[in-house]
Amino acid sequence: MEVTYRTEGDYLLPNLTAPEAPKVGKYGMLRRDYLRKQRNGLYTGMLLSGKLEKHLMEVDRQATEMVESLTAKMAKDQGVTEELKAADQMRWVGLMNNIRASAEEVAMRELVYA
Repeated sequence: MEVTYRTEGDYLLPNLTAPEAPKVGKYGMLRRDYLRKQRNGLYTGMLLSGKLEKHLMEVDRQATEMVESLTAKMAKDQGVTEELKAADQMRWVGLMNNIRASAEEVAMRELVYA
């Protein structure tokens, strides 16, 4: 790797750039941590072959979609509607928090920690 320098005052400073921020969301980062700690051979193989980032992005996309669809389905099944939101906001928030947590738990078990 060839490093170039620029002059700032009396100093030569290297022309370095930070790596691009990862395009992986919450579930992709959790999957990365799981693979690194629990499935190190798989993690290393994917990292060396260049397939890790694509895998993490796909897991993140699938988990996000699963959480959204499960949340909507569970809210409909439990009768959590906009009318309830207008009538009793605190109850609606509590129910939606529970539904979202349940949906995330399912997505984590089936996609992230599988």
